[in-house]
Amino acid sequence: MAEATVVRLRELAFRQDGSQWIVGRPDGDEFVAVPYEGMRAIELLSAGATVEEAERRLRAETGADLDVGDFVRALGELGFLNEPGGTAAPAGPPTLPRLRPRHVRWTLHPLLHLPVAGLVAAGITAAVVRPETLPGWRDLLWSERGTLVLASQIAVGWGLIFLHEMAHLSTARAAGVPGRIRLGTRLQFLAVQTEVSGVWLAGRRVRLTVYLAGMATDAAACAAALLLTAAVGRHPALSMVALTSLGMLARQFLVFMRTDVYFLLQDLSGCRNMYGDASAYVRHLALRLLRRPSPDPLARLPRKERRALRAYALLLVAGTAACLGVAFAVTAPATLTLLDRAVRGLADPVDPVARLDAAAVLLSAVAFQAIWARAWWRRHGPRVRRALRTRLGR
Repeated sequence: MAEATVVRLRELAFRQDGSQWIVGRPDGDEFVAVPYEGMRAIELLSAGATVEEAERRLRAETGADLDVGDFVRALGELGFLNEPGGTAAPAGPPTLPRLRPRHVRWTLHPLLHLPVAGLVAAGITAAVVRPETLPGWRDLLWSERGTLVLASQIAVGWGLIFLHEMAHLSTARAAGVPGRIRLGTRLQFLAVQTEVSGVWLAGRRVRLTVYLAGMATDAAACAAALLLTAAVGRHPALSMVALTSLGMLARQFLVFMRTDVYFLLQDLSGCRNMYGDASAYVRHLALRLLRRPSPDPLARLPRKERRALRAYALLLVAGTAACLGVAFAVTAPATLTLLDRAVRGLADPVDPVARLDAAAVLLSAVAFQAIWARAWWRRHGPRVRRALRTRLGR
């Protein structure tokens, strides 16, 4: 990098986090923690100092011998430079761009917690006082036609997912974070995820509100269904809302995947990338077991963070193994059985309705697996291609 080069930075936002600073673009997905010297270098460059001037002033002010040229190149790889060839791929457009912070600022008001907590408490009270309002799994099988059962479950499930993700999106947008809703995968699960990385720049109360907004919506929907059941009696739709909401809440506690509770724990523990760092530590331990050299990826981190990551690594391995075990022992056989029945139903020469029902079930199952495979490949495909190119190049 030429010494007289003036660096043009994009609009960046900052938040102090202990002895470091969180830096990122408000409209982007990339954020980095830098020490005071890095933050000071960004301030100097933003004020118009050249690379050489910033390096000289940093040395005079702090005594730090920071290679500002290398630092600027790293900023370029993160997409923080406003220069041709110096930016990363732009982030995708926000979901519902016409939804402005002023439209949803009320979602961050502390007083909103009171009615939500009151509704949830009322639902729990109804379930305790009148346990007959609690639905069972048989309530999901309200029709003999698998097509009707699947269609109703899909409608209720996607409706609740929409509310859950809109809670994340609205609270994030209220804090000025664009937010994007997209499909993704968590192990064998297809997941709808709201990308709100920009919330890292907000205060802790706002961050925790964004993380917990979806679960609060699930709990409120379940409570409302239980209260309506107590008032008007059992109904398949109310039972499906209550059971689906409970299932969505329970899945958030599978913290070995990046669920809402995972992000809550990551924030409270002070870890910056709990899943990535713990995964790197597990790979390190596996290489050590194979007697292959591997530097400890946690060695550079503070002691408190190392303890949290080692504990999470155990949970990551145990939870992933258990989840995949259930997939192979329960989910896969059940799915194959369902597909086998559907194929047999297609061959039924007597009942045309049964054939249509079987065709709908088969189409739904295949479509779901195709959507999962596409979402998985979008996330992991580049890494798989790189690995194949490396192997073939050898």
